[in-house]
Amino acid sequence: MNPFTKLFRPRDKPPVSNYLNGSPYLFFMGGSTAGKHVNERSAMQMTAVYSCVRILSEAVAGLPLHLYRYNDDGGKEKALDHPLYRLLHDEPNPEMTSFIFRETLMTHLLLWGNAYAQIVRNGHGEVLGLYPLMPSKMTVDRDAKGELFYRYQRTTEDSPATGKPEMVYLDPHDVLHIPGLGFDGLVGYSPIAMAKNAIGMAIACEEYGAKFFANGANPGGVLEHPSTLKDPQKVRESWNSVFQGSGNSHRIAVLEEGMKFQSISISNEQAHFLETRKFQIDEIARIFRVPPHMVGDLEKSSFSNIEQQSLEFVIYTLRPWLVRWEQNLARVLFSDAEKPRMFCKFNVDGLLRGDYVSRMNGYAVGRQNGWMSANDIRSLEDLDPIPEAEGGDLYLVNGNFCKLQDAGSAYSKGQPTEPSSEPPAEEQPPDDPPAEEPDNARKRKRPTQRKPKGDPPHEEILELGAR
Repeated sequence: MNPFTKLFRPRDKPPVSNYLNGSPYLFFMGGSTAGKHVNERSAMQMTAVYSCVRILSEAVAGLPLHLYRYNDDGGKEKALDHPLYRLLHDEPNPEMTSFIFRETLMTHLLLWGNAYAQIVRNGHGEVLGLYPLMPSKMTVDRDAKGELFYRYQRTTEDSPATGKPEMVYLDPHDVLHIPGLGFDGLVGYSPIAMAKNAIGMAIACEEYGAKFFANGANPGGVLEHPSTLKDPQKVRESWNSVFQGSGNSHRIAVLEEGMKFQSISISNEQAHFLETRKFQIDEIARIFRVPPHMVGDLEKSSFSNIEQQSLEFVIYTLRPWLVRWEQNLARVLFSDAEKPRMFCKFNVDGLLRGDYVSRMNGYAVGRQNGWMSANDIRSLEDLDPIPEAEGGDLYLVNGNFCKLQDAGSAYSKGQPTEPSSEPPAEEQPPDDPPAEEPDNARKRKRPTQRKPKGDPPHEEILELGAR
């Protein structure tokens, strides 16, 4: 090989190397500063890691995934007649449902930083099925021309027909690859590998607590003898066989020949054992950006902020993962002719729904302002639609509203008014005014004069002319 090849290599041509192998060498033999071996499987034995992975994977798997098509009028509709709709929404392959498929790939993505699935196509290039592949057996590399290719190591269990391991080379067109956070944009790095020291410390704290209670909740110590023992190993084994373990706790020891027991370990209070374990739970939740209350830590949660934390989980934690899924599904599953007019989208409206009162107030605003119909509201509440003949699809608006340019037109002067389509109403002649009464008629009226209460029941009527 020419030694000047690397020196004068064009910048736009990537080197031929295995630098794209994301997670295989990141663990550095799996060791951590806490002295515990950390990998994807051992990390899942931590309850906090298991809880975070389960929350995120089940959240992505449980959301409805729909395939949409743009209409000519700019709207969108579900592409129910497209073959990919059934694969993504219901059954990606005959062996698993859409929920199990997405849950499996999301678990791979959270632990290994990459999710792979083999795309099975027919002779016309149409997708027939999607099958998950283990990230630990996959290698992403480039050939001499700089083109990407995938190399998958099939074991004996993966090859029951041949009965021997083999190497399978896959074209990028036949692999659904969803990478996580990485440095090159092609392969993601494992979150477990990046945070192995924090997870290793959590494993060490859990093992310390388990051994402490396995020892009868008694701290370790030393046996002092005034002279030299001939066989100290025998004395140690005899002591451990009688007093070690939770089954031998609270036994009374008998020391002979002036022997003394002296504790040399510190208490859990001095070691801040509980505080350390609680902090490691927050540390692991911080790795996956999961709110602490979702992994069982309700210390800093209340009725006033827990709903806001749930909304932030959807917006800042779940939404970036969903965008990765949507864009990579569209990148490899759609043809070049379909990409401008088709897309995949997760429906997160169910997670963003507020309480009942807030939803009803929002629906009322949309209904009164004309951008929601009764059936639009009922569909969001999973209710049956109202028939169109009964007004279920009507969009209503307040009659007091008008266009901005028409505001004040009724008060403008000198502007001709638009002719009305209704015929003008006929003018009614004014009613005749009542005839005035003559003076002599007014004089003949008999005004009455009522006496105050308490007078006799009869009243005297006085005529004005008699006086």
